[in-house]
Amino acid sequence: MKANAMTEDAIVSLKEIKKSYDGVRTLDGIDLELRPGEALGLIGHNGAGKTTLMKIILGLIEPSAGKAKVFGMNPSGGLHGAVAQRWGFLPEAVNFSGAMSGLEALRFYARLKGSDVRKCPEQLASVGLTDAAHKRLKAYSKGMRQRLGLAQALLGKPELLLLDEPTTGLDPDFTRTFYRLIDERRQAGAAVILSSHALAELEPHVDRLLVLQQGKCIAQGDLSALRVQTGLPVRIRVSGDDGAVREKLADLADVQSNRINGRTVEFICPPEQKMALIELVCRTRGVEDLQIELPNLDRIYSHYSKQGNTGKAEGGTEQ
Repeated sequence: MKANAMTEDAIVSLKEIKKSYDGVRTLDGIDLELRPGEALGLIGHNGAGKTTLMKIILGLIEPSAGKAKVFGMNPSGGLHGAVAQRWGFLPEAVNFSGAMSGLEALRFYARLKGSDVRKCPEQLASVGLTDAAHKRLKAYSKGMRQRLGLAQALLGKPELLLLDEPTTGLDPDFTRTFYRLIDERRQAGAAVILSSHALAELEPHVDRLLVLQQGKCIAQGDLSALRVQTGLPVRIRVSGDDGAVREKLADLADVQSNRINGRTVEFICPPEQKMALIELVCRTRGVEDLQIELPNLDRIYSHYSKQGNTGKAEGGTEQ
């Protein structure tokens, strides 16, 4: 697809975005295009610039340099009017007036966005707050406030969702419900930006990743591409006659093996050796089980964090 066509189709388009506060640069040359139905994982250390980037997309702050377009327009000054129904935002710190009830608060936000207030009880039900609809917010737990924050972000079935540490305070059961609701919006064509330190839970729900470090993009792409780019080793555990397996694989020079116990051997190999290793294992007598562990998001993020700090590639050194 041509670049121009991508820009026209994109819900979010950022070009060379920079932002400085009092001479300190918090974002440095960020490029991003996000299209309908895509989910982007925005990850990085505290202070990396993730929230600043979200605020620029929402038009809450202006970039110091670069161009931003959201729904084809400059978001500067905030996405108001008819556009307000097209986006939803869940900030990291959710704050509501404690004197209001959950239903009153949600109706307030529905009016601000021009959404149908009659659907607010249904929206509360979707996040499990029906029984707390008339309870004052000062009596809500942190998890309940987070659920209400999600309910307001989903008002009007938005086409763009920005979610900053959205599962903070949520129990495991509702965390699964949260991602189900977000996946449903994606399937309906919404673009989603998710910022989270909970990388293991984030990994299955994003298409692409943008890794920020000190305001700079140090990696961007889908998980498969980043695995190839890092060159991180693959771990393969084989159970059965470990002696026969180790002898059979002795001719693969780059494969390291560690005996886990009397029945299991773990092989650590470069990505390019993975298929050859699996093929040999499958032809080896005595093999009873095979487990393959590809580099997960935690390992990939750790790799890029170290690379960003040292300026050296470390993909082939992890064991």
